[in-house]
Amino acid sequence: MQSALGIGAVSGDHTIVFFDLETTGLDTSVCDIIQLSAICGDKTYNAYILPRCSMTNQASQVTGFTVSNQRTLLLHGRPVDTIPLSEALTSFISFLRSFRKPILAAHNARLFDSPVLARALGECSLRCQFQQVVSGFLDTFLISKELFSDRVSKFSQEHLVSVFLRKTYEAHNALEDVKVLQELYQNWSPSQRVVRRNTFPMQLTSNPLNRWAF
Repeated sequence: MQSALGIGAVSGDHTIVFFDLETTGLDTSVCDIIQLSAICGDKTYNAYILPRCSMTNQASQVTGFTVSNQRTLLLHGRPVDTIPLSEALTSFISFLRSFRKPILAAHNARLFDSPVLARALGECSLRCQFQQVVSGFLDTFLISKELFSDRVSKFSQEHLVSVFLRKTYEAHNALEDVKVLQELYQNWSPSQRVVRRNTFPMQLTSNPLNRWAF
C-alpha cells in the first residue's frame, strides 16, 4: 500500500488520488466550491473558483477566503486567479485521466466532499464524463475511526496529523490539506480490505453497505 513519493498510493489496480474542497459554507445542498485541489504522488491539481453565492462568516474565518465586490476572490486579503466552475471541473477530470482507475480520497468524503462535488458536476452536465473516469470515493475519516478508535479521541485531519506525523500545517487550504492527507495515508498504509470497506460510489443509496466492487 505504501509507495514512494512521485508514484502515489495504490489499492489493487486502483490509484488513490487525494482531493479536497474549500466552499462558501457547510450546507452541501447550496454551498459553492471556491477551491478544488488534488494530489497523487508528486502530481498536483489546484483551481480557484469565484462563487455564485455569498460566503458564510464562519467559512471566511476558517479558510481565509473572502469575496470583494462579487468579482474578486481573496485569500488572506490577496486576490487569486479564478476560473469558471465548469472549466475547473473539466480540467480536474483531465487530470484524473492520467491515473489508472482513480479512487478519490478525502477526509469526510462521504458526508461532505462527495455530495458537494457530485452536485457541482451535475450542474455543469459533467457527471457522466466524471463517472467514466473515477472508480469511486474513499473516506479517510472513516478509515481513521475504524483503525484508531483505541488510540485517538478526535478524528479531525489536523489532530490526526499532529498525532501520527507530529507536525502542524496550513489547514483549510485545500492544496495543503491534500498534501498532508497523502502523507498521513501513507503513514497508515491501510490494507486493501480496509480500503474496500470505506469506498463508495458517487451516487449514494439509502443502503449503508453499498460499495464499489473491486
